Amino acid sequence: MCGIVGYVGSKQACPILLEGLSKLEYRGYDSAVVAVLDGEKINVQKARGRLSVLSNMVDGGKSVNGVMGIGHTRWATHGEPSDVNSHPHVSSSGRFAVVHNGIIENYIPLKKRLMEKGFQFVSETDTEVVAHLFEYYYKGDLLEAMTKVIHRVEGSYALGVLCSDYPDSFVAVRKASPMIVGVGRGENFIASDVTAILAHTRNVYYLEDDEIVMLSASGVKIYNTDREEIKKEIFRVNWDVSAAEKGGYEHFMMKEIEEQPKALRDTISPRIKDGKIVLDDISLTSEYISSLKKIYIVACGSAYHVGVVGKYVIERMCRISVEVEVASEFRYHDPLIGKGDLVIVISQSGETADTLAALKEAKARGAHVLSIVNVVGSSIANASDSVLYTWAGPEIAVATTKAYSTQLAVIYLIAIYMADKLGRLENDEYSRLIEELNTLPDKVSKILENKSEIQFLASKFFSSKSIFFIGRNLDYAVSLEGSLKLKEISYIHSEAYAAGELKHGTISLIEDGTLVVALATGDKLYEKTISNVKEVKARGAVVMGVTTTHHEHAEDVCDYVVRIPDADELVLPSLSVIPLQLFGYYVASLKGCDIDKPRNLAKSVTVE
Repeated sequence: MCGIVGYVGSKQACPILLEGLSKLEYRGYDSAVVAVLDGEKINVQKARGRLSVLSNMVDGGKSVNGVMGIGHTRWATHGEPSDVNSHPHVSSSGRFAVVHNGIIENYIPLKKRLMEKGFQFVSETDTEVVAHLFEYYYKGDLLEAMTKVIHRVEGSYALGVLCSDYPDSFVAVRKASPMIVGVGRGENFIASDVTAILAHTRNVYYLEDDEIVMLSASGVKIYNTDREEIKKEIFRVNWDVSAAEKGGYEHFMMKEIEEQPKALRDTISPRIKDGKIVLDDISLTSEYISSLKKIYIVACGSAYHVGVVGKYVIERMCRISVEVEVASEFRYHDPLIGKGDLVIVISQSGETADTLAALKEAKARGAHVLSIVNVVGSSIANASDSVLYTWAGPEIAVATTKAYSTQLAVIYLIAIYMADKLGRLENDEYSRLIEELNTLPDKVSKILENKSEIQFLASKFFSSKSIFFIGRNLDYAVSLEGSLKLKEISYIHSEAYAAGELKHGTISLIEDGTLVVALATGDKLYEKTISNVKEVKARGAVVMGVTTTHHEHAEDVCDYVVRIPDADELVLPSLSVIPLQLFGYYVASLKGCDIDKPRNLAKSVTVE
């Protein structure tokens, strides 16, 4: 959600800013801007729409001179998408230009106070307040002005600020919104995401809340809000820059679907040593697990769907009560949580605003927080008591695939680990489950080998107006994710429903030709789901069944059948989700949708 890139060095800044912003397009945006200081004045270039519009306007950056600048892709929160509302916002004198990710919650009283002092506003945004605050507080010291501004504003922010009085340096800060600093040779960078600067440096600082950075070509200095310099450790990004490139694929989403076998191996293999699960990074002792009153899983979107699977798996294996909650609801309903409870927080980016707020609520009430995240050094990782990284590598497409799969793998690891500590697994059962985990990547690869089958099915149903997904227990949990994948990238209305609940509402929507995707992978509830398939068939539905190899007679009741390899029922979600991801992708492709950047959506939701 929004993207920031900043550069200072000896090269022309504008082409570098455009290149960096192109790596952040996946985050979601509706306008793009660059502001470059030419040594005397700040030159701002804005364009509504795609980054290509801005790039053409400035001839790929050649028409804007200067070796220091900031760039921004905006996702509208305050004010419609327009050139006036897009960033950077410039102060009344033109001395300051500000880019901002996040939301300034108290901008209305600040705006009123500034207007009383004679400041004039031209936009509807909260960010313009920040630009005028810099003008108001600036007395010749940019760092001092920054500290005064951040003491006045409330909310979440990552700020990059140019000042025409400082031709060789600029300043940035973060609070509850991601910001990294890239350290190069004779050049330095800021960015919302490391992918924006990987072509130039692998050495980064991960800023924490209220850390201010002053960047020049010769160096980087980081300060706290008392303007005291602090020392931080440089982090070396070790994944290949090609991991953030399409590599010949038409879309990042398909590339990331295909990367899932490797991602699963990278998540699982290092944590299995000599046939045992080893979670060195967390402290879940037998005594602690035995003392747990309840486990909460808190997340948003697809990560929440991982949590729904996790509830079934952990409760079945460990016999500990698990509640799954949407993060935005958890933080506001005064949850009954405290010491003796474990909260598992799941987030791909580690910056999801509602999830981070829920984490802080849980910690304030005395719960132990274990996070499952992909991004090292992210806000959620830093705020947690324990953290397990998925090691999925960069995920660029807005619709998550490999992040979902690797989060699910970590849930399995936690469940088996805890069940073993509780003495609920015999040695042979434990070994069998470890083998199930080890074989998951190969089984996913096998499903991907037959993706042309899913492409054919997509060609028959891409013009559908509504598609329903049904299943029971774990199959229902996966249906939630399958439905979300379809709707978010193809814009087809879709709904997932617990198959046993059909008669309580949704079956009234079934009519001739309606596609129903029925998941029936587990043995225990297979026949019950088949009965539900017959119910919708009797009302005119066309049914695409997803089941395992050994369920031989699915074709007798389903119009089309997609088969996945046999596996233990608890890990089947890792397999059954793959054809649903592919189906959503191919449907969206056939409709001509912008798959990697679906409308109105952002990859990392860093505002409430």
